[in-house]
Amino acid sequence: MKFKYYIPNSVTLLNLVSGVLSITSMMSGQIIWAAAFIFIAAVFDFLDGTLARLLDARSELGKQLDSLADVVSFGVAPGIIVFNLLTANCAGSCNALDRMHITPYFALLIPVCSALRLGKFNIDLRQAENFIGLPTPANAIFFASIPLVIFLQPHIYSLIKLDFFVEFFSNSRVIAILTVFFSYLLVSDFKIFSIKFKTTGWAENMKAYILLISSLVLLVLFSLNAIPLIILLYLLLSLGFQRSI
Repeated sequence: MKFKYYIPNSVTLLNLVSGVLSITSMMSGQIIWAAAFIFIAAVFDFLDGTLARLLDARSELGKQLDSLADVVSFGVAPGIIVFNLLTANCAGSCNALDRMHITPYFALLIPVCSALRLGKFNIDLRQAENFIGLPTPANAIFFASIPLVIFLQPHIYSLIKLDFFVEFFSNSRVIAILTVFFSYLLVSDFKIFSIKFKTTGWAENMKAYILLISSLVLLVLFSLNAIPLIILLYLLLSLGFQRSI
């Protein structure tokens, strides 16, 4: 194998390492670091594909490594975070499922559906340009943003405050419902546009440009609170552009 193939594959392994660090951070009770490592893994996941295209270093090994790393970083790691959030939020709840400690196990849907999503992606030739089903990094980023919103809220400076987000995301029913809904999107036939840029033209990348510009505006207005809103916007834009995807 030529040396150039090792470059994107090494970045993929950094994605995997970040996912493992997220899990070990969660085991140590450091939920903010656990969430942060998922974001770092997402950066490496973006870079490995970009490098593979720029270096013309795509390989079957790289494809399989990418999926294996993504199962850990965007399936198991966010699943553990959601499990811990649901466990914490179940304390003192009057909900029957919470009292029986059943609700936290809804989090198992995330790694299970992520693995199914990645397995389908590897054999589905229809996903060369866009996605069918929610990409696992987008799903993981959504759930990794929840502890940031809850625990960093007092330290977040934003032009517009969204203080109700803390109460909203601290509700075990809300997190459980979101877990089921997003897990369904992972394995659904819902078409999602890709944010990969092959050219810089507006016409070819209109959807991606709209998402990026809107994301910047949301980040300026809401700071970290904007992250789950950006993922929801991604879904809404995909819904609006169904015919062109």
